[in-house]
Amino acid sequence: MDDDNRLGEFLRARRQQVQPADVGLPGTATAGRRRVQGLRREELAMLAGVSADYYIRLEQGRDRHPSDAVIDALAKVLRLDDGAIRHLRALSKPVGPRRPSRARPEHAAPGLTRLLQRWSTTPAMVVGRCMDVLAHNPLAAALYAGVQLEANLVRMVFLDTAARGLYVDWPEVADDTVGALRSMAGGEADNPRLDALVAELSAGSDEFRQRWARHDVREKTSGTKRFMHPSLGELALDYETLTVNGGSGQMLVVYHAAPGTAAERALLELARQADAPSSTAGAANGR
Repeated sequence: MDDDNRLGEFLRARRQQVQPADVGLPGTATAGRRRVQGLRREELAMLAGVSADYYIRLEQGRDRHPSDAVIDALAKVLRLDDGAIRHLRALSKPVGPRRPSRARPEHAAPGLTRLLQRWSTTPAMVVGRCMDVLAHNPLAAALYAGVQLEANLVRMVFLDTAARGLYVDWPEVADDTVGALRSMAGGEADNPRLDALVAELSAGSDEFRQRWARHDVREKTSGTKRFMHPSLGELALDYETLTVNGGSGQMLVVYHAAPGTAAERALLELARQADAPSSTAGAANGR
């Protein structure tokens, strides 16, 4: 991934996704055929109240640290949500000289891992900054039956063909996953793990490459995800995403269902199925 002009790349990608009609400018019907996708640089600059020359310098990387007021103005025109604004601010922060670095492996805290194992009716996992699955409990493995949950969630979504059958709303999950990767990686200027992952996925999946180029940022704190489980059929579960204190950007993802619902009954059945092999093994060993 090219980090030389991350701010400019973000601004350009987001500018191309804003249509003139979105911000009250004439569209193709009244202004003739436009040669650019989205807004022109001069149009964005006018709407944000900055000079065209200054905005062009931002996109070209000749000025990389806009003021808070300029960031707010650009964010309003680009129609950014709170998560994308935080990402824009991170890209605009001055950074020190880049130093050679090695990708350091992430690990989930042992105490947190033990806690997950005690949640017998709640699928849960710990995810690293590049969405590597650092720990998960048996019920999460049972929920993600048929896919490689132990590796990386982004790689699973785009390179594991079984994932397309697992997620009922695969395109939406794919959008959210790429946006979450940008959000979790933040504005880091030097992340070898992220560089390697993006290069691998861009080479292996056109769908990933196209989504990554959009520079969408999505902070997923809660929501609902629909699974097509091989034995239980369609299963809609709510999820919560919680920051792990001291985990350097790690997140705890927990799935749950409202009491008395079909989803809760399905989770209980899934827990019974997940526990059956260990119970059988225990009986065979005389326990």
